[in-house]
Order: sequence, then C-alpha cells, then structure tokens
Amino acid sequence: MSLEGKTIFITGASRGIGLAIAERCARDGANIVIAAKTEEPHPKLPGTIHTAAEAVEKAGGKALPIVCDIREEENVEHAVKTAASHFGGIDIVVNNASAIFPRGTEETPIKRWDLMHQVNARGTFLVTQKCLPYLKQAENPHILALSPPLDMKQKWFAPHVAYTSAKFGMSLCILGWAGEFKGKIAANAIWPRTAIATAAIANVLAGEEAFRNCRKPDILADVAWRVFNKKASEFTGNFLIDDTFLMSEGVTDFDRYHMSPGEPLLPDFFVPDDAEKPEGVEILDVQLGQ
Repeated sequence: MSLEGKTIFITGASRGIGLAIAERCARDGANIVIAAKTEEPHPKLPGTIHTAAEAVEKAGGKALPIVCDIREEENVEHAVKTAASHFGGIDIVVNNASAIFPRGTEETPIKRWDLMHQVNARGTFLVTQKCLPYLKQAENPHILALSPPLDMKQKWFAPHVAYTSAKFGMSLCILGWAGEFKGKIAANAIWPRTAIATAAIANVLAGEEAFRNCRKPDILADVAWRVFNKKASEFTGNFLIDDTFLMSEGVTDFDRYHMSPGEPLLPDFFVPDDAEKPEGVEILDVQLGQ
C-alpha cells in the first residue's frame, strides 16, 4: 500500500482536512497539487498554498501550489493543465473545497446560497470534469469528495436548506459518477462522524473552545489514504463515515484522533442513525452549530 509517484489534485488543500490528506499522501512520496485560493496570509484563516507546499515537501512528497478559484472555469482549466503537465498526469482528484453557512431560509442571503452551490456542487462537478481526461489514463484512478451520505431525512434539511442541498449536491455527483465510470474510475465520498478541528468550527460553528470536543483532520486523511489504495475497479460508490470505515479496516485506537482524549465529541451533520459506532466513542447529545 503506497501512493509513491501518484499525482493527487486536492482542492482547498491550504489548510484543514485538505492539507491533512495532502501530508498523509506525501509521506508515501506522492505528488500533491495544492489548488486553493489563499496565496497571501489571511487574518482569520491559517495557511496559504505556499505553507501547505512546504508541509507537503517536509512530509516527503513533491508539491505544486496553484492559485485556483474553483468557481471559475478558466482557473480550473489552467490549474488542471498545469498540474498534468508538471507531473505527467493526474491519478486522483479530491474535492475537498467547501463553503459553509448553515442557517435557516430567512437568515440565508441569496449570495450565500450562490456561494455554497458554486463551490460545493458546481465546483466539485467542474474540477472533476476537467480532470477526467487524465484520470482515464491513470492506472488506478480515484475521485473523492468530502461529502455526506445521502440520508434523505427532513431533520438534515429543515435547519439549513441551502447548506444541506449544496453538500448533498456533491454526494449526488459521486452517486452518478460511480455508475457512469464503473469499472474504470472509482468515485467515493467520506464524511466525519464528529466535528473536526478546522477553521469552520473556529469561525462559523462553535469557536476554538469547541476544539476539545473535536477530532483532528488526521482521521479523514487516514480514511482517504486507505480509499486511494483500494482497486478503483472494485471499490466505488461508497459513502463512508470515517470511524465506521476505519473500524472495518481493523483500526481500534481512536483516541489518537481526539484533540482532548476523554472529552465527549461533538456530532457532525448528516451522520445516519444506523452508522455503526466504535466501542467507547462518546458523542454529545447536541446539534452542531446551535
């Protein structure tokens, strides 16, 4: 199991989950394309494409930082062509970039609706579409989205119709691609059972004090790495909850992913009630964002 020499195109890889996936794959000696908007330091958001590139190379991989707004078709075309030319192809695309504004209908400005759908659903479709010519030539090609299972329950839509529909839009792409490219290109989605210590938690949902009730992005990085090492012709169309999948892979130690082991964990949105939970994992009886 190794991703040595594989080229992985990751959107939103300058920080958080995208960066964690990049570093995990870099430990194998993978080539990482860091496609994100942040070129200069942001007052509220850690990291840039350049600091991410340094982290990737420190981990053992090769990095190509590219400024890319996935809402813009020309931006995406340029980034994909540059990446494929630089590394000789693209083996894996990770649709990690996402916009979040989980509010009710009256509290959601239409510009927020537009942003979430442009980045989440449309951006996922656009990036993958432009990567397809290279994925078709790859030995074991994978499409991955950071998006939830399609658990079509009213409780997931009622609190934030705009956000839920944008995230589910990403998952609908995965559902379709798993069939469209069956036997050729894998299409899978991964999603956390719990809140992950990222800028979204700190700035939008709960504040940094909630990090003690979060897991590290590393858990999703380990899930992604295991998915990429599966046979694309066989392992496709899966909507994986992080710890349920890792448990099925024989992982038993989940404390190492906890920001503060012993503290109960905040539940994430969209986790189906029947998703098997590892023994000993304590989840708070609250709703994220409220």
